[in-house]
Amino acid sequence: MTDEAQLLEKRLAYIAELRGLNRHERLIGFVLILVGFLLVLPAQWVLTWPHMVIWIGYGLVAVGWILFIHVIWRRNQWRRANPFDPDA
Repeated sequence: MTDEAQLLEKRLAYIAELRGLNRHERLIGFVLILVGFLLVLPAQWVLTWPHMVIWIGYGLVAVGWILFIHVIWRRNQWRRANPFDPDA
């Protein structure tokens, strides 16, 4: 195997590790955002639903985005603490 192929293999492993970080938190955040929007959208037209449903939906969307931002923050911290080192 050539040096370029080994370097590419190491870089792909590094990227795979970075993408795998906090996968469950990202999924939970995505689900919260979807559930929040699924509560908010029909509640705008169904007037018999309580107004609290809309606020709960907005709250779920906000919590989902906060979770996404937290994951981005944590991944960025990990990347700064573990820069790509081709000699590792």
